[in-house]
This record gives sequence, C-alpha cells and structure tokens, in this order.
Amino acid sequence: MVAPVFIAPPEALAAAVVGGSVEISGDEGRHAVTVRRLHVGEPIDVVDGHGRRASGRVGGVGGKDRLTVTVETIVDEVPPQPRVIVVQALLKSDRAETTVELLSEVAAEVVIPWAAARSVAVWREEKAQRGVEKWRRAAAEAGKQSRRSRFLDVLELHHTAAVCALVAGASLAIVLHEEAVDRLPALTWPSTGDLVLIVGPEGGITPGEWDEFVAAGAQSARMGDSVMRASTAGTAAAAVVLAATGRWS
Repeated sequence: MVAPVFIAPPEALAAAVVGGSVEISGDEGRHAVTVRRLHVGEPIDVVDGHGRRASGRVGGVGGKDRLTVTVETIVDEVPPQPRVIVVQALLKSDRAETTVELLSEVAAEVVIPWAAARSVAVWREEKAQRGVEKWRRAAAEAGKQSRRSRFLDVLELHHTAAVCALVAGASLAIVLHEEAVDRLPALTWPSTGDLVLIVGPEGGITPGEWDEFVAAGAQSARMGDSVMRASTAGTAAAAVVLAATGRWS
C-alpha cells in the first residue's frame, strides 16, 4: 500500500525525531480521519512542503480531526538542480488552477504569475493577493496528490520589470514563442542555477515585452509545429526541460 501524504506545519516537522510522534489536526486531520478513514497501524507520510518528509504509521486517532503519527524515518530532500521556474501570464480563473496543478505534477519548482500586457485576467490590489492564495492552495493539493515533499512555490504577482530582473539572474531564460527558430528540445541546458520559462498570454507577448526580455538576456524557442494554449505550454515546456536536464532520469 502506498502511504497517503498529509501536511504538517514546518515547525512540527522540524522538531520531529525517529521514534517520536507528529500530530496532524485541523483540515488535514479531518481529511485523514473522516475522509481517508485511516486507522492505527496504517502507513502515512507527513510533509512540510519545504522538503522534509516523515514516514511512519498512525499511532492514534482522536476525535474527527486529529491523529498522531509514529515516525519511523525522516528524509530532508535536497533542492534539485537546475531549478525550473515558469513565468506564467495570468489566465482565466477556470484554467489557471489547472495549470498550477499540472506544473506541480511535472515537478517544476516555482511558478510566477505575470501581469502581461495582453492578459485577459487582471489582478489589482486585493484581487492579486486572492489570486496568489488560490494558486498556492492548488499547488499544495497537487503536491500532496503527487507525493511531493517540496511543493511548487507560487511567488507574488510580477510585472514585466520584475520578470526582466529574474531573467538577468538566470542561468538560462527562454521565451516560448511560436515564431522562434530554435526548438526547445534541441537547446543546450546548464546543469545548475535557474532555468526560466516565460509563457505569454493567449493574445501573445507584445513587441515591447519581447524587446525587454531579450535586452535582459532571454532567448526564444518553440515546442514544435503546433501552437499550444497558454494554459498548457508551460507544463509541456517544463516536462521537456526536466527530461533534457536529467531530472527525470
């Protein structure tokens, strides 16, 4: 039986030791007890979303929203290299969370919501914070389903100037564009540092945005002959990069 994964606060897992116990409570505890119906002795993994995993067995169940885990092993995942960062132009809400979930499933490290000039969705003030929180919830849920101990990190909303600063510090930055000459699978990839993939909105990247990215050090590439949606291009590109760099080997 594959052990189900649940989330515990980082401070709880930081204090965990082999032979000790970790408590899961609140919404996570309720899901474990009343939805998954876990019983004493069943295997379970507890993660903090930042790379620590405690594996063990259910040691006790209390009420409808609390259980304890007897810890058998603790593993601290080393941050993988190179780090894959997807800069995703804002999408309509019905597609955005699916995109975040897919990026989590393929094991990208970071996704950054980008307020592109031609994005249909517009995040202002409180809406920006709500949007980021929705993406983070989607990333956490997908991280659990994918059995990740280190969840996809959703950063705050970026405007083009902030994306350019990210590009300037990257080992390699690629703007996905259907008119690019180079094919993504044929590129040479660095083994360390940040690999940044920039995905424009359905309306495309403006000439001004393109000029700023190139000036910051980005280059363009395409996936293939077909044109992908803005909501799926980032996931496909991240999969190519993860395979090409040996992250999936």
